[in-house]
Amino acid sequence: MSTTAVKDTEAMRRFDELQKQLVWQYREIFPDPKAPRTVVVVPSLSIDAEVLAKISGVQHYEERMLCMLMLLRMPRTKVIYITSMPVDPAVVDYYLHLLQGVPTSHARRRLTMFSCHDSTPATVADKILDRPRLLQRIRDAIPDPSRAHMTCFNATMRERTLAIRLGIPMYACDPMLNALGSKTGSREVFEDAGILVAEGFHGLTDIEEVVDALTELKWHNPQLERAVVKLEEGVSGEGNARFSYEDCPASTGLRRWIRGELPARLEYEAAGEDWDAYSAKFADMGGIVESWVSGAEKRSPSVQARIDPAGEINMISTHDQILGGPSGQVFLGSTFPAVDDYRLDIQEAGRKVAEVLRDRGVLGRFGVDFVSVLEGDEWKHYAIEVNLRKGGTTHTFMMLQFLTDGTYDEETGLFLTATGQPRYYYASDNLKNPNYRKLTPSDLIDIVVDDGLHFHGATQQGVMFHLIGAISEFGKLGVVCVGDSPESAKQLYRDTVVTLDQEALAGC
Repeated sequence: MSTTAVKDTEAMRRFDELQKQLVWQYREIFPDPKAPRTVVVVPSLSIDAEVLAKISGVQHYEERMLCMLMLLRMPRTKVIYITSMPVDPAVVDYYLHLLQGVPTSHARRRLTMFSCHDSTPATVADKILDRPRLLQRIRDAIPDPSRAHMTCFNATMRERTLAIRLGIPMYACDPMLNALGSKTGSREVFEDAGILVAEGFHGLTDIEEVVDALTELKWHNPQLERAVVKLEEGVSGEGNARFSYEDCPASTGLRRWIRGELPARLEYEAAGEDWDAYSAKFADMGGIVESWVSGAEKRSPSVQARIDPAGEINMISTHDQILGGPSGQVFLGSTFPAVDDYRLDIQEAGRKVAEVLRDRGVLGRFGVDFVSVLEGDEWKHYAIEVNLRKGGTTHTFMMLQFLTDGTYDEETGLFLTATGQPRYYYASDNLKNPNYRKLTPSDLIDIVVDDGLHFHGATQQGVMFHLIGAISEFGKLGVVCVGDSPESAKQLYRDTVVTLDQEALAGC
């Protein structure tokens, strides 16, 4: 056996040993809010760098997991948070002041922030692993490794290696199973779960196979007007491209026509994408082709679930996604919960997916995205993708949960406060205005206080901000608006946008 193989085998053995500790922690430590523990937060976006580069302000997406600071409401919990670049102290203060019943000074003593002081596109995990002294300081900050675990946005071999080096388990899916969350893996999981998917082909490796798939789809369904090509590892719809069959020949010469038209006809969701770059990326990572799901009334709901270390399935939430981009495939935000018409239906479909994933060894949070169309008086839900990671709705829901101390009711699909009152929210990761660049994070905090744009503990309604660090450079931030009805949450969002626009314009 080669030296490399021996090291790989040893790493796998060590990782398995650490993950067994997580089962013990889940049974003995997690249920007790007063139990000492340490949570190491590594907000790596360990996804293809070229894909991430197309997302405006993506380096500040490391701040989305600052909702984990809400864990400091448990009096003996320590949080270690590591980022590429230092987080503005005003942003940290903002989150600490959201804690109810815990003095800020007490929470701050239990929070350790580390920075790699590295703004390059490499992931946080890589940056830590490349800095042995920083890695040692993180180790030294963990009082008791047997009572610590690591959490991350998504887990790759780099995060797994980091967990091994830190000597603590990782509450996330084993990266050896990540193929289940690819576009091809998702379709295979859906087929095993017995839920509806759009007609298509997966496991494609090059453009010639894309051409074959597009041809087969049209032959099978002559009425098909459009199809979508998806990169295997695209994020938030940015790896998708739409193809139109308009003016195509009936049958003879169809493949040749598609091959000739493909470079000019693909319509990319990612800004600045072109044929040369996209075709090269497809050749590198592969992907799928699916029929475009059409309907007079069309929505994009999602389901979030968790498989805990004991193997139990927990349905966490449902959302209706707010999508944008050239053809409405780019994630911009969400409303919680999904509408009454179908939220329990998609929750049930999500549970079927969860059962398949659990049986294959998946651990942690994941989401399932759908495209839903109304046919007559019935909604049909086409499963689109499994996200084996924290997603765009994870941090928003966690903020609601932490701030209200409420629970998700699987019977109704509603979120109920501790007093049994339902709460709804309207959230966006993409609130943008060029004038916002005139504001610093501290300016935003001033506006929040002066204009009452904050979450009120007494009413358990209000506004919470995230991605605050992106405001000055990108004119962009995130917001979660919590109300006692869907309408009040949406109105709170509108009022927030008007206030921010006015304040930013006044400062110009």
